[in-house]
Amino acid sequence: MKLRDIIEETCFALSANKVRSILTILGIVIGISSVIVMLSIGQGAQNSITSRIESIGSNMITVYPGVQRSGGISSGRGSAKTLTISDSDAIASEVTNVKAVSPEVSSRYQITAKGTNTNSQVCGVTTDYTIVKSLEMQSGDFISSQNNSNYSKVAVIGPDVRDDLFGEDIDPVGKTIKINKISFQVIGLTKSKGGTGFGSQDDMIFIPISTAQRFFTGDEYLSSIAVAAENSESMTIVQEEITQLLLDRHNISDSASADFRILNQEDVAETASSIAKTLTLLLGFVAGISLIVGGIGIMNMMLTNVTERTREIGLRKAIGAKPKDISLQFLIEATVLTIIGGNIGIILGYVIAWGVTYFGSIATKTTIFSAILAFCVSTIIGIVFGYYPARRASRLNPIDALRYE
Repeated sequence: MKLRDIIEETCFALSANKVRSILTILGIVIGISSVIVMLSIGQGAQNSITSRIESIGSNMITVYPGVQRSGGISSGRGSAKTLTISDSDAIASEVTNVKAVSPEVSSRYQITAKGTNTNSQVCGVTTDYTIVKSLEMQSGDFISSQNNSNYSKVAVIGPDVRDDLFGEDIDPVGKTIKINKISFQVIGLTKSKGGTGFGSQDDMIFIPISTAQRFFTGDEYLSSIAVAAENSESMTIVQEEITQLLLDRHNISDSASADFRILNQEDVAETASSIAKTLTLLLGFVAGISLIVGGIGIMNMMLTNVTERTREIGLRKAIGAKPKDISLQFLIEATVLTIIGGNIGIILGYVIAWGVTYFGSIATKTTIFSAILAFCVSTIIGIVFGYYPARRASRLNPIDALRYE
């Protein structure tokens, strides 16, 4: 049988039962589009998490206080008061491959300004904070060394804080806010870095660390020390040197008893990326179930076709059609159904993914790989689920088929 004849017979067979063919194709369309949408949501979530972590600061290592215990009861990680400004200065001067060091004191406070209020994270920092956390200014200036030397009551606020206190598109520089009932003059507004979670810098207020320690904490201890390494290749060495330096400074011989802990930004990014990849695979697996259902629909339709066309199959065999010709005919019909459904599903999947990003709050990312994968899967489904009906048709006895009513 010529290829042209096979194509003509395929088109005729599929158009003979339009409603059945459309419903079968619809199952594949739903399956393919679901896979593309789910994978794009998972990939978008992975990229979003990675970018959020990287926006906090590149090549960053953070040192936190250890666990404070009282009577055998732990107060939780970071509760101990073990890190000081002198530790931060020692890291800056004694550890190699360090680009900048930013000691921090942070806590949440109620913020008010002319009848409005919000609750935000207040961070006492030094001027190197902008280097470590890759922070840029939209207007005004950041905390200076002179501000820290003079215990100045000045503040730099993030865009979210500005929106809550003064409204959007308002330049807050020169205005006054009260942090825990203490007045501060706003000297700068940071650029938006977007996102929530992971300590979004858009929802932070920055003040001189000396001011934070004098008026809020009342002591010299730090909440954390952020260290920016010169490059990603030196992060492991920098982390090891910081660990040894602090162990020596705190007179601790066993690293297992360290009164601090160190968090590597790369480790956080890898962990978050691993979780996002697992989520993507899970979403893809769930969506893949609908593809199997669509494949079963194709098998059901083709088996029905074999039954309805039994006399036709017997007649073809009687006039010389070979089993492989019959098998190929039904296999091509099944494959054509899935290819048509796959192409429509790819287009629909891209449209839905775009709509989720445009109309919703979920970032998605579609790739050529997902389209190729979807197309290949749809083709394989047509072959796999069409094989049994095609084989069954090819093995029909021509005499029995001609007698079939």
